[in-house]
Amino acid sequence: MTDTPPPLGRLHDIGGGRRLMVYRSGAGGPTAVFLAGVGLMSLDYLNIHHRVAELTTSVLYDRGGNGWSHPAELPRTAAEVTDELRELLQTADVPGPYLLIGHSLGGAYARHYARRFPDDVAGLLLLDPFHEDMATRAPRQVRERLDEMLEQMGSQESAEPTPDQLEQSRAQMVQHFAAWPEPVREPLVARHLATWRAASRENQNLYDKVSAEFRDAPGTPDVPLIVLTAMGHDATQAHLWPPELLREINENKRALHAEVAAESPRGEQRVLDDAGHGWLHEERADAVMGAVNDLLSRMR
Repeated sequence: MTDTPPPLGRLHDIGGGRRLMVYRSGAGGPTAVFLAGVGLMSLDYLNIHHRVAELTTSVLYDRGGNGWSHPAELPRTAAEVTDELRELLQTADVPGPYLLIGHSLGGAYARHYARRFPDDVAGLLLLDPFHEDMATRAPRQVRERLDEMLEQMGSQESAEPTPDQLEQSRAQMVQHFAAWPEPVREPLVARHLATWRAASRENQNLYDKVSAEFRDAPGTPDVPLIVLTAMGHDATQAHLWPPELLREINENKRALHAEVAAESPRGEQRVLDDAGHGWLHEERADAVMGAVNDLLSRMR
């Protein structure tokens, strides 16, 4: 069980002793639902959520095992994640159809949800989404490095960070979340420090089992769809990959995202040359809001 209540929203019981965090704002429809990327959580999207809530109902949530939601056995399948979200939206009485706004792995889950439950979805906004063929179509050096990183994350998970490492991480996050409301900032930082292992656990089956699920899913429904592709500097990515290889990774991503956009007759790709992968919803909030406005106008 989560040991501290969320600073916003509340936990909803979805049966079997499982409780998931939901924060809802705004009014009207279609309802926008944010799906967080790996290593992020619901309230990381709070600022853009509030802007979306000026236009329609907007919902933030933490999937099981993340943020303030109750623990779940990680890693999980994409079917488990999307079934859970559907159950939560029904239990919490969140009216559909939905505009799913998914970031990174959350973008892949949003696309998977739409393919499994097309009648529930009115539109898709995918923020630099993970694609099931990112690894298989990547250069050999990338595939080898990904295998190494997964092994390293598994071995590092049991190691406790030192007090100095914790303090350094806390200071960096406090600075990063300076634009968040003060009552949210400290609980959000504390929750990140308490749940950092979830990211490595979620990734453990991503490139084999979960990617296979995405490949085997039904086709994407004919709904308005916008893919935002982040091609700008990202500090985490720049730390992981040498510049030449990172350019190749990004060009491969651009091509895959174009294919995702083409899955729907009403799909569109928008490339952002000045935003990185991890925080494009903050770095280019204007582009996200432009896409939300365009999608809402096409759905209403």
